[in-house]
Amino acid sequence: MGKINRRQFMKKAIVAGTTMAAFPAVMPGTAQADKAPRVVVHPNVNNLRVVGVADPKMTTAYKPVSSWTVQDQLVSREAVWRNLDKLAGGLAEVGNSTQAWQRIFIKPPGKTWAETTVAVKTNNIGKQHTRSAVMSKVCHTLTDTLGVQPANISIYDACHGKNIDKKTDFVGLPENCRIENTWGGSTTKTAIPGPWKDGTGSAKCLAHLVDGSVDILVNVAMCKGHSDKFGGFTMTMKNHFGAFDPWPGHMWGGSEYILSINKTKEILGEMEPGSDRLLFPRQQLCIIDALWASECGPGCVSSHQPNFLAMGVLSPVLDYVVATRFRGEQMGWQPNMEMVSRMLSEFGYEKSDLDFGGKIVAV
Repeated sequence: MGKINRRQFMKKAIVAGTTMAAFPAVMPGTAQADKAPRVVVHPNVNNLRVVGVADPKMTTAYKPVSSWTVQDQLVSREAVWRNLDKLAGGLAEVGNSTQAWQRIFIKPPGKTWAETTVAVKTNNIGKQHTRSAVMSKVCHTLTDTLGVQPANISIYDACHGKNIDKKTDFVGLPENCRIENTWGGSTTKTAIPGPWKDGTGSAKCLAHLVDGSVDILVNVAMCKGHSDKFGGFTMTMKNHFGAFDPWPGHMWGGSEYILSINKTKEILGEMEPGSDRLLFPRQQLCIIDALWASECGPGCVSSHQPNFLAMGVLSPVLDYVVATRFRGEQMGWQPNMEMVSRMLSEFGYEKSDLDFGGKIVAV
């Protein structure tokens, strides 16, 4: 048998997670001594895979500059739901959408699905918000396919979530699904790993993430512009400025802050004491809603209507691929490559490690 290189080994190890029968089985893998540890968050899905779909049938008219209310009325729920099923199948590499969703979402040990709690982080700043069809499909998948109780699903933005239930009144959610608005805000201090403050700092976070009362976290992000220190955009990693106090990220060291909060146990999951072993993955799915999108941001109205959705399980990989391939190559909105590259390196990866050469896998 021929030798396999490091890249082939990592890909085989990640894909081999589909055969793992017992939990816990998720851990940051080791890297070369001069690199950050490789973060592997999901045992059943290729962590380096990013899938996307562009389908003009997801909207019924072309109005690139429009309000959320108008956009929500123009979205074809049937087409969006169909494409999200296709994305799940492409991500899990399973033809049957029900089996794909069952592979993506992992039940916490010792609980039934009916006992499982889920938080859905939405982005509610400015004029561009998650469309109802995207949010309702996520929630109905959790309830109808897996058996999560609607009252155990909480939609929130701890920073800009004031009056989500009125300003962004999602249509078609399962009955009793909870729109929490700010959910009390980011009020509870927790330790933040490096590179921010060399790993000695702390910041306030949503209490429900710090105390572990949230089992599963779903990250539903927008596709907008932002400061170069964040890569020139706001997507899934920046979305957690609405889980953690955003103030430190807008001060000196903001680039390090966005990287560091996405390494915390509040986002990735609880670590085994005294080790880097991830006991259970908390953030199990990340989605980018780019049915409408913009180069500007974060508070501006949409400028384009790409009719595009993307999905992955490892947030920095998803952001890197969508920033370079979709925003950069397709839309012409070039990211800050120095910062975008750090989204890989700080999590132990480089461009050559990525699935399909760092391309979006079209479904």
